Amino acid sequence: MPPSLLVCAATLVASIPRVKAKVPPLSSGPRFCHNHGAMKKTSSPATHAPEQVAHPATIRAFQRRLIEWYQRHGRDLPWRRTRDPYAILVSEVMLQQTQVQRAILYYEKFLRRYPTVEDLARADEPAVRETWEGLGYYARARNLQRTSQKIVDEYKGRFPKDPQDLEALPGIGPYTAGAVASFAFRRDAAILDTNAARVLTRFFALPPERQTSRFLWDVAHQVTPAGKAYIFNQAIMDIGATICVARTPRCSVCPLRPVCRSVEKSR
Repeated sequence: MPPSLLVCAATLVASIPRVKAKVPPLSSGPRFCHNHGAMKKTSSPATHAPEQVAHPATIRAFQRRLIEWYQRHGRDLPWRRTRDPYAILVSEVMLQQTQVQRAILYYEKFLRRYPTVEDLARADEPAVRETWEGLGYYARARNLQRTSQKIVDEYKGRFPKDPQDLEALPGIGPYTAGAVASFAFRRDAAILDTNAARVLTRFFALPPERQTSRFLWDVAHQVTPAGKAYIFNQAIMDIGATICVARTPRCSVCPLRPVCRSVEKSR
């Protein structure tokens, strides 16, 4: 090639603007908030197309085995014997930062003192604090009373049934909204606390870059069976609290073991 053409070619290449590639930041893992060990929902699943976590047959096996196990081994807890949204909300707020057995004692005491949402809404704040004494994190009690007042004043004493409306109430996050909606109103609402997140992460063998709040909420929505959210949500929390525990999971007795991806990968 003549020298003049080489010079022209070099000039043309140099004139092309360089485009800097946008590299997405590495995930630092799940973000947690102090809400029943609940995982903070960073975006609504409706705002993006969720990635399918597994084959539908795998998800169905997960659902079936989990529900069957729960029907035989689920914990008998007092807040599971009612569909009163107020009583369920009280339990969920107490379980934020409180062990189950300790919460049971305060739950029954609190409901004897304030048996209805109207009773709590009309109560004096110092009296509510006194009843809460010993549980700690008193902002929970204040938010619970504020929510009760809003329910009475704006909703005429009737709890909203949709998770989005519940989440707008004071101190109620995505997990608590999903819990009240599914447990009290049998809505198809997903939940994601630390126990559920751990079960999902292990069962589907999610790599670190997929262990984010956003993706785990997507997975929770994908695996929550229509018409059975109430029992499924209790089941996934129970198995995470009793078998798929954080430090020494009891894999040998786990009903999910035959279809668990982490077990499969370890073979």
